[in-house]
Amino acid sequence: MFDTALTSADLVFLAKGAGMTLLVTAISVVLGTILGVIFGVFRTQVGPVWAAPLTFVLDVFRSIPLLIQLVLANAFMGMVLRLQLSGFTIACGVLTLYTAAYCAEIVRGAIGAVPATTRRAARSLGLNWWQDMANIVMPLATRVALPSWIGLALGVMKDSALVYVVQVTELLKSTQILITRLQEPLFLLLICGAFYFLISFPLARFGGWLERRWSHD
Repeated sequence: MFDTALTSADLVFLAKGAGMTLLVTAISVVLGTILGVIFGVFRTQVGPVWAAPLTFVLDVFRSIPLLIQLVLANAFMGMVLRLQLSGFTIACGVLTLYTAAYCAEIVRGAIGAVPATTRRAARSLGLNWWQDMANIVMPLATRVALPSWIGLALGVMKDSALVYVVQVTELLKSTQILITRLQEPLFLLLICGAFYFLISFPLARFGGWLERRWSHD
């Protein structure tokens, strides 16, 4: 018969870790999306030459593994700048830039997918650049970008498991602590996976519902 030393207090401990995962993900995705939209629009408007420095920086964040970024950022803030920032602040900062780097590429591709004839028609009707972007380009580009953005948000949530290296006790770190104490790795990892599923599934379904609704508009 299956027996476990897991208690209700341990489940509360895991739930708090899941809450930290959600908090880090929410902050990073919101701020990263805002920056990503700004960067993506900037790259489409100024051309590849003027956007080259920004493109290089974004490529760096997309190319270097997140674990290395977190370790380097933590060391740079503490050893070079002598700033005593919390692990939570460093984690959110790195994940925000990491999200922005990918979101900028999504936005750039989505804006590029808007037909040039549609934009020319908008300009021929007398719309200025801001009106064109707000009323024509961004609504169409959002439909194109949504599936990729949902995938990015879910990916950031799972990648947030790496923030344990800067001493943030999120869901996976909480699970590892319990594994060390209870010595029940398979059962605890199963529970951890269930927590991740409960967090991810509503977002994925909401994205699917939004896509279906927009496809009929």
